[in-house]
Amino acid sequence: MKVDVYKRLDSGNLHSYMAVPTGQAIPEEATNTDWEIDRRNVDLEPGKTPQSSLKPDDALQQIDEKGYAITHLKDRL
Repeated sequence: MKVDVYKRLDSGNLHSYMAVPTGQAIPEEATNTDWEIDRRNVDLEPGKTPQSSLKPDDALQQIDEKGYAITHLKDRL
């Protein structure tokens, strides 16, 4: 699956990342924060190396459930 990866700066100088299927807008519930594009058209495939702390298997499950994926607080970089 191709996704666009966004990032935002959180407290403690940590970044959170969000993956949205390429061509789709940031979901309304996430537009109230300062997301900026990190990378576009990224291949997100099961079993591959994590993309910006987004583990592909987890991210794909989140996308199936809610249409986007976001890093867990413990996984921020």
